[in-house]
Amino acid sequence: MTEFWLISAPGEKTCQQTWDKLMMATTRTNNLSTNNKFNIPDLKVGTLDVLVGLSDELAKLDSFVESVVKKVAQYMADVLEDSRDKVQENLLANGVDLITYITRFQWDMAKYPIKQSLKNISEIISKQVTQIDNDLKARASAYNNLKGNLQNLERKNAGSLLTRSLADIVKKEDFVLDSEYLVTLLVVVPKTSYADWQKTYETLAEMVVPRSTNLLFEDQDSGLFSVTLFRKAVDDFRHKARENKFVVRDFQYNEEEMKADKEEMTRLSTDKKKQFVSKFK
Repeated sequence: MTEFWLISAPGEKTCQQTWDKLMMATTRTNNLSTNNKFNIPDLKVGTLDVLVGLSDELAKLDSFVESVVKKVAQYMADVLEDSRDKVQENLLANGVDLITYITRFQWDMAKYPIKQSLKNISEIISKQVTQIDNDLKARASAYNNLKGNLQNLERKNAGSLLTRSLADIVKKEDFVLDSEYLVTLLVVVPKTSYADWQKTYETLAEMVVPRSTNLLFEDQDSGLFSVTLFRKAVDDFRHKARENKFVVRDFQYNEEEMKADKEEMTRLSTDKKKQFVSKFK
């Protein structure tokens, strides 16, 4: 990071004479620094009493503005997540990088009219920074909610077969659908019990369709098997499967719900990215 000092130099007869003296002392003779004029217009300073009265308020305002700027920078770092190395290039002031903004600073006459008193200008700045702070709190809350909801959906699509969503694993052709009598169940079987499953699944309940099981998916510990049976035998099958340490998952194939879940994840992911794209003014 480049370090900047804002120097208020004792006045000569003209500002240019003061500038020339500073340049001679720091740059031309000793090469101590690179200097740029920080252009501040003539403000309505008022009386000494007014300045004394403003001194404490300006110190508080300075601390407040600094804290809000740091929070904005932290928010951008949080939103960028794995691309935090790009924070610096995205921290802009009036559309330019911070170094350019500081070294070529120009007073914004539209936002801060110099015909206003110094007290009024400080109040304008305070109100604007307060609004930015409030906007930041709202955006940070929205971002954290989006991030939490997205993480919950991502967790549903990860983890073990006992808990994860099965929507991205199964296909329509894995099920007997729209049957008045038959239903397809999904069963999680430990890998060490594959042989037992193949030997016993047809006899865990009456009315299990012979040779109807298929291995649909495997993770590190278990496999997901489908099995088709008559609806009236489901409760008995669940009970006997549990006794054999086979876990029947509660799952009904519903294309519309599965599509909605995927669309929700896409929406959350898009909305999360928008939290960064939307800039602070």
